[in-house]
Amino acid sequence: MINRKKYQDLLSHVPKREHTILIGARQTGKSTLLKALLESLQASSESVVLLNLERKDILLSLNQSPESIFKYIPQNASQRSYVLIDEIQYLDDATNFLKLLYDEHADHLKIIATGSSAFYIDRQFKDSLAGRKKIFELQTLDFEEFLLFKNQESLLRDLQAIRAGAIQKSVLEEQLWVALEEYLTYGGYPAVVLETHPKDKIERLQEIRDSFVKRDILEAGVTDEIKFYRLMMLLASQTGNLLNTNELANTLRLTHPAAEQFLYVLQKSFHIGLVKPFFQNLRKELVKMPKVYFNDLGLRNVLINYFAPLEQRADKGALLENYVYRRIMEQYPKDQLKFWRTADGNEVDFIIEENAFSGKAIEVKFNATEANPNKYKKFTEAYPHFPLQFNAWREHNLML
Repeated sequence: MINRKKYQDLLSHVPKREHTILIGARQTGKSTLLKALLESLQASSESVVLLNLERKDILLSLNQSPESIFKYIPQNASQRSYVLIDEIQYLDDATNFLKLLYDEHADHLKIIATGSSAFYIDRQFKDSLAGRKKIFELQTLDFEEFLLFKNQESLLRDLQAIRAGAIQKSVLEEQLWVALEEYLTYGGYPAVVLETHPKDKIERLQEIRDSFVKRDILEAGVTDEIKFYRLMMLLASQTGNLLNTNELANTLRLTHPAAEQFLYVLQKSFHIGLVKPFFQNLRKELVKMPKVYFNDLGLRNVLINYFAPLEQRADKGALLENYVYRRIMEQYPKDQLKFWRTADGNEVDFIIEENAFSGKAIEVKFNATEANPNKYKKFTEAYPHFPLQFNAWREHNLML
């Protein structure tokens, strides 16, 4: 088992009273982490059982009564029991199931569950389980985990040393940039990373696009599968751009509510993220539309079927910007990330609100020569407490 960063967070929450809920896109490794927790609990001689709700007999039993869960637990009154449930979204009413077991049995029963979009998309999930659960979101591999999965421990050590400021330059720097280009091209789905040939990586990504995303569509109740996929393709081609829902609806001949629902499903399925605009004082700054990014660049690239070498790509700037988005999301809460844009077209890619009145700003350029500070004077003069830095390909700060 290759450890994920999220594993230690999950392990530390296991003794807590609340349910431990691991959510995320399909094929990100949730089931693998659940099995690792099972092995850890078994090694500690805990009373533990793993239930996979893809087994119809177990699913039927738990749907009939939440308390039928005790049929599967080894009888040992002196111990707290741990029940690990994979694919909890298959229950008819997963939210009520978890609520009842917590309210009636939390003293001696701990639920650790994985769930994908159909569970998390339930609008009552957050309110009904308030105070009864802690949610952990698993993304596809970040760049450090990518290197670990590739057995590139020496590259990982140098990357971590660069990020920690311990070294300024690595003798393995060229290999690091080659690895990063692969990550930008094929993304971080574990099964894709473990494939060694580009053709096999693309086939894995096509399977995720055609099979696993389709399950998200079906479980969310979306009836127009073709238009949903067309929407995803449009968003992939517009990475880092303003998201105009009316324009999308008109292009796809959808109603505005249908377009909004599709975008909601894509967010709750953990495929895209929307970044809101930043503004404080200037009336001209009020741009209400968010910008759209993909949570995995491999999925984004397979949607537009574009896997050319980075230097040859027309969208290389958008790829880098999306990578920086993903990197920031690994370090800051979602609501702290914004972008700045004025009505007359001045723009800064990312604003990180570290507190109410200060933070930092990041502008992403493929070529460092394009980073002209004079073009951003309006922002730097208006927001001196948000110092602006430029991230460019082959520059160290892109890796930080």
